[in-house]
Amino acid sequence: MLKKTHTPPDIRPPFARYSHAVEVPPGQRLLFASGQLGIDAEDHIPNGVEGQTALCFENIRAILASAGMTLANIVRINAYVTGREHLPGYMKTRDQFITDPPPASTLMIVSGFAREEFVVEIEVVAAAD
Repeated sequence: MLKKTHTPPDIRPPFARYSHAVEVPPGQRLLFASGQLGIDAEDHIPNGVEGQTALCFENIRAILASAGMTLANIVRINAYVTGREHLPGYMKTRDQFITDPPPASTLMIVSGFAREEFVVEIEVVAAAD
């Protein structure tokens, strides 16, 4: 898939490693993944944002694989953390999973999730031939 990113020169560049926009060519399949939490198949939840973020992306990797896609097919990330202190750890870990060009992305601080031990939730949109 040939992703085309858009970062117009007359607006501020992204604050971190993401694209302002990603254009999906006509005829691509789209996959919309529900928000993933840092919990594994045995209900284990890692402590801290980095472990939970890594597990979220591993879960996303499995979902994408079931559709014949990889993390490189991600065109959009929406992520939510429960506090400003989690931003650096989330971004550091996220950057280990995303490819170039980076997807469009939004990161928000929220008051919490269904269980208080969760500190991050990530949802993605992916596209492929």
